[in-house]
Amino acid sequence: MSVRRTIVPVALTAICLVAGWLSAPVFGDRIFAQQDGKAPVTMDKAFPNSNKCKRCHERVFEEWETSPLSRSIHSPAFRASLDAFLSSPAGKDKALCFRCHAPHVREFPDQVQLFIDQAKSGDPQMDGVACSQCHLIKQVDRTKQPPEPKYEPAGSKTLYGPYKDFAQNLAHQSLELGLFRKSDLCLNCHQAVPSAANLGKSNDLLGNWDQSKAIKSGKECQSCHMPEQTGESANGEKKRTVANHTFPGRIGKLRQEAAKLDIETKMEGEKTTVVLKVQSLVPHNLPTTHPAWASVVLQLDIKGKNLKTVFSDKRVYGRVFQDAKGQKTVFDFEAVKVLEDTVLKPEELRVETFTFPTPKDTRTFDVEATLSYAPVSGPASFLQRIEAESSKGSSDPVFQPIDIVKKTENIPVNK
Repeated sequence: MSVRRTIVPVALTAICLVAGWLSAPVFGDRIFAQQDGKAPVTMDKAFPNSNKCKRCHERVFEEWETSPLSRSIHSPAFRASLDAFLSSPAGKDKALCFRCHAPHVREFPDQVQLFIDQAKSGDPQMDGVACSQCHLIKQVDRTKQPPEPKYEPAGSKTLYGPYKDFAQNLAHQSLELGLFRKSDLCLNCHQAVPSAANLGKSNDLLGNWDQSKAIKSGKECQSCHMPEQTGESANGEKKRTVANHTFPGRIGKLRQEAAKLDIETKMEGEKTTVVLKVQSLVPHNLPTTHPAWASVVLQLDIKGKNLKTVFSDKRVYGRVFQDAKGQKTVFDFEAVKVLEDTVLKPEELRVETFTFPTPKDTRTFDVEATLSYAPVSGPASFLQRIEAESSKGSSDPVFQPIDIVKKTENIPVNK
C-alpha cells in the first residue's frame, strides 16, 4: 500500500505536467496550419507560457522573472517605442519589433495584430522572450542578416539545452544541443537592427565581436550574460553547474565590469588638463545603440572650494541618426544615415582630454569622473508617453542614469 501511495501521486503529477504542456488558454482561439499537413496548432501549444515551466523549473523561472527579457513586451518604454514605430513609414512591417521582443511572431506572422494588442494592453498574457522562445530553437541560420532562428515544428514536445545529463520526465523530451553554449544563439536579436538594415555595418549592434580577445580566448556571450553557478535545473534535481537566467548586462552588477577609468591630471599655472582613459572591457560595442535610449556618457566634474562644481564637461558615446527629412532622430527605424558614431568599439581604449582654469582660493580640488548609461532620450512626446504609461511616472528607472564606473581623485593646488 505504501508503494501504491507513492506511485500514484507521481503518476498524477506527470499527467498534469503533460496536460499543462498540451492544453492552455488560447488567445482568441487563433491557430496556424502546419506545412506538413498535420492538424492546426494553437499558439499557446506551440509556445507554452513560462508559467507552465515554473512547475518544474522554479529556480530558473524566478531568475528569468527578474531579468530584462521577461519584460520584453511589458515595459512602458517598449509600448511607447512600438507606437512611434507603427506610426512611422517603417511601421508597415508590423511584426518587425516583435521578431526580437516576441520572436514566436515568426511562426505566427498572420497574428501580428494580436501581438500588438497584447503589448499595448500593458499587461500581456503572452510571453515576449521566455522559456519556449529560446529552448525551442534548434538552429540559427547565420547566412541571413540578421541571423534567423529555426524553431522545432509546432506542437513538438522537444526542448533543447546545453546539458548531457538532463533529467528524464514525461512533460517534454530534452535534447542536448551545442548551440546553447555558443554566441550564435544570441545573434537572432543582438547582432543587427532589421529596421535599419539599409544602414548596413554602420548600425551593427555588436561590432567586430567575433574578432575580440575574449572570443578568441574561448568566451561566448553566455560566459558573462549567463554565468555558471551551482544549483538545480529542475525542482528536486541534484545540484550541479547550471546557467544563471537573470541575464545581467546594463541591469545588474555585470555592468561594473564593463569598463575601467584612469585619471591623469596636470597643472600648468592657471591652466589644468585632465586626461581620462576609458578602457572598454567588453567584446562588443559599448553601448549597442538600440533602443533609442542606449547611449553611454562620460561625465567630468571639477569641484573646488566647499565642493562647489567649478567645471563640468562630458563625452557621449552612441550614434546620431538622420531621417528621410534631413532631421536628427534617435530612432534607428527612422534612420537613413548615421550622422555621428562615437560608440566604444570592442575592447577599445578611448582617451579624452579636458582643459579648464585651475581652481582658485583652495588648497585642493576634486576630479570626479563617471561613466554611465544615459537615461531614455527622444522627442518630448515620446518621453511623455513613457511617463504616462508607467505606474512609476517620472520616477521610472528609464529616466535615471545607471553608473558603470566612477572614480574620484583629490588634487593639491600648486602654489
